[in-house]
Amino acid sequence: MTFGQLPYDVAHLLGGAMLLLSFVLLYQRRVGAVINALATQGAVLAGAAAWQGFVQSAPQLYLTALIALGAKAVLIPLALRTLLRRFDLDRRVETAMGIGPSLIAGVALVALAILVVLPITAGSRAIAREDLALALSVVLLGMLMMITRRNAILQVVGLMTLENGLILAAVGVTGMPLVVELSTAALVMMLLVVGGVFVFQIRERFDTVDTGFLERHRGESP
Repeated sequence: MTFGQLPYDVAHLLGGAMLLLSFVLLYQRRVGAVINALATQGAVLAGAAAWQGFVQSAPQLYLTALIALGAKAVLIPLALRTLLRRFDLDRRVETAMGIGPSLIAGVALVALAILVVLPITAGSRAIAREDLALALSVVLLGMLMMITRRNAILQVVGLMTLENGLILAAVGVTGMPLVVELSTAALVMMLLVVGGVFVFQIRERFDTVDTGFLERHRGESP
């Protein structure tokens, strides 16, 4: 399966869209826009899983797509928007690294992902090799967002993006057991709960969700 064939082209269009949305997440300056981009990425992930289900003749991937659509495109973004409204949180993006340097670092990480994945997957199907490169790029950009954003909610978004990349890699592998995918979906919800508790605790003590305030109180006794 190579370039010019429909399964290959659609799979890479969806994977490329997820990668582009990871850069959109890094570029946004408002938390609301970041959440909208995360919801869109979740919808694209659902489309990628459904397409892989069609290409691989794997009905279980349709369930994965449904879970991704419900959890990542609807429920998780809704929960994050509720957090913003309920606690009247600052809607600006606070960064430990400027937007421009973040994007440059993101490009470097994508290049690194390509240089790492393509040589070690030589001999595999072209669609699998390049899907893995795209998925690793999404994972690395999610990690970058977690590192360079000071707002706890945005760090949770980075964690969700990282996990989206892991699911993209999983659905691209032929024969992935359904139990693995259901376990991944459960892990996502657990991580969201943990992230929510983290945000609540910071907000309650410091009246902000900027994790930079934690540095000032390092070593304090409770």
